[in-house]
Amino acid sequence: MTGRIRVLLADDQQLVRAGLRIILETEDDVEVVGEAADGRRAVELAVAERPDVVLLDVEMPHLDGLAATRQIVAASGSAGPAVLILTTFDRDDYLFAALRAGASGFLLKNGSPEELVEAVRILARGDALLAPQLTRRVIATFTAAATAAAGAPDPATAGPDELDRRRLAELTEREREVLVQLAGGASNAEIAQRLVLGEATVKTHVSRVLMKLGLRDRTQAVVFAYEHGVVTPGGAGG
Repeated sequence: MTGRIRVLLADDQQLVRAGLRIILETEDDVEVVGEAADGRRAVELAVAERPDVVLLDVEMPHLDGLAATRQIVAASGSAGPAVLILTTFDRDDYLFAALRAGASGFLLKNGSPEELVEAVRILARGDALLAPQLTRRVIATFTAAATAAAGAPDPATAGPDELDRRRLAELTEREREVLVQLAGGASNAEIAQRLVLGEATVKTHVSRVLMKLGLRDRTQAVVFAYEHGVVTPGGAGG
């Protein structure tokens, strides 16, 4: 992207929105293009203003942040804004639901202003905000779900739909290996070391994997890999 980062704020508390605006607009490269006090309005503004990043609170009236995320992603596709979920609650169900909804990042409100600004910049350049410890929690969630689903289809081994099956088939052997590494939360440097590749080559492979699978970022690649049996909750590649 070029120019200033255009950000949309969505939180039902006016004081919170005012604080977020002050933090972000002290930065020369960030511009707040709109505010919403509920999820429904956030979706409307996301479509109308076409921001680079949408900051969404989880608990909002009319439409919560998770439902709003799904609608924003559905309305704009891969070319739409990156969604950063902001919440007071460090809950695994919120984290997992946010990622399933299509969010590219997850941040607690007790973080520092510097962390918020850096998160916005990370998402604006097309990366995802998912720390290694959060990746481990996502994997643990899949494992717990697979254990609890007695007699039900395991989401990690259930067959993908036909479109996803074709997309997976388009991956080269090397790209599939990279996807397995992404699902484990490996960084580009770690993938390069494990697969004996240069980091620039790994970056190219990651970009091709995301493009072929129709995914926005590495976070979605983690979810996709587990949901479509590329890896299992035990960690092995499928």
